[in-house]
Amino acid sequence: MLYQHSGKTTDKLIEEEAEITSTPNKREHDVLVSTGEQITIAKLSMCLQKQGYEAISYTGWQLPIITNSINGNARIKEIAIDRIKSDLAKRKIVVVAGFQGVDEDLNITTLGRGGSDTTAVALASALTAEKCDIYTDVDGIFSGDPRIIKNVSKIETISYDEMLELASLGAKVLHNRCVEIGKKYNIPIYVKSTFEEESRGTLVTSKECLEDLCISGVAKEDHIARITLIGKTNKIGRIYKIFRLLANNNINVDIIVQAFGEHIAKDISFTIKEHDLEETLEILHEHASEFDIEEIKSWGGMSKVSIVGIGIANNPGVAATLFETLYENNINMHMISTSEIKISVLVNHNVAETALNAIHNKFMKKTVSI
Repeated sequence: MLYQHSGKTTDKLIEEEAEITSTPNKREHDVLVSTGEQITIAKLSMCLQKQGYEAISYTGWQLPIITNSINGNARIKEIAIDRIKSDLAKRKIVVVAGFQGVDEDLNITTLGRGGSDTTAVALASALTAEKCDIYTDVDGIFSGDPRIIKNVSKIETISYDEMLELASLGAKVLHNRCVEIGKKYNIPIYVKSTFEEESRGTLVTSKECLEDLCISGVAKEDHIARITLIGKTNKIGRIYKIFRLLANNNINVDIIVQAFGEHIAKDISFTIKEHDLEETLEILHEHASEFDIEEIKSWGGMSKVSIVGIGIANNPGVAATLFETLYENNINMHMISTSEIKISVLVNHNVAETALNAIHNKFMKKTVSI
């Protein structure tokens, strides 16, 4: 089974859309950009047929791939596979458009960033395939972004959880949604190079590292903003109501740090995407008196730098080494977030690449097994 993503065609369609309006209707935007994949699957099927293979193409609405109704960021609910199974039984090559689907009211939807990868893994799970191959412009997953870091190493095998962290932290090879599906349905994902015939790539699957510390890689996410609410009254339900308000306005919150103590008022800081900063501040200022917030401070131009690896939680020296590395490079940390397999620090954007390189050099030299 094959599918193809049509990035350049979609970019051209968006440019043409901008000539008409800067604020397109979301439904019509999805109708427009989904045609890029439709053009590509037809051309690919023709190429295969010219080579003597029986091939047939399907759009997301022809199968159909049923999604919810969130235009531009729809999530797959169900995939009808009867047509695919019937064609495969006839030895046909089935070419399915990624990145798109249709809701229950027959409105065309698109899946957002990484939608083609998400479609591929979702199809693999629906068909109970033994694996899913994702072909891209790089030969697998690396320990860091080779455009930023020198001497990166390719990761032969990485766990779903580690890949989820790297994807959510800024690594752009795979989107976290496709990894989530792979993990849920235990579909091994091979990330390979389109341009290397013998590419072995990287296998994303279940993986254990026993008692050893296995650092898989580092990642950087830019365009982060930090907000601090000063003097918030320490009453039950205050935090819930603040973050429920933001969630109801589709504001995604990442790192959260609250200052605890014996005082009546508390301060709380959190991070959001920088493009959500203006809207978030408007919402918070509008409800400041309701939550007894004395002052709202904000900072843009920040980046989140992270290290990911199985065994971090059981190796107490990892955090100390990370902080020491930043100290040696005169880099200040504004916030810290940890989990069992990652440590993230918020730094100024202008020193993020320096931090990423320093951390990679420090830890990847120590890593014996990837």
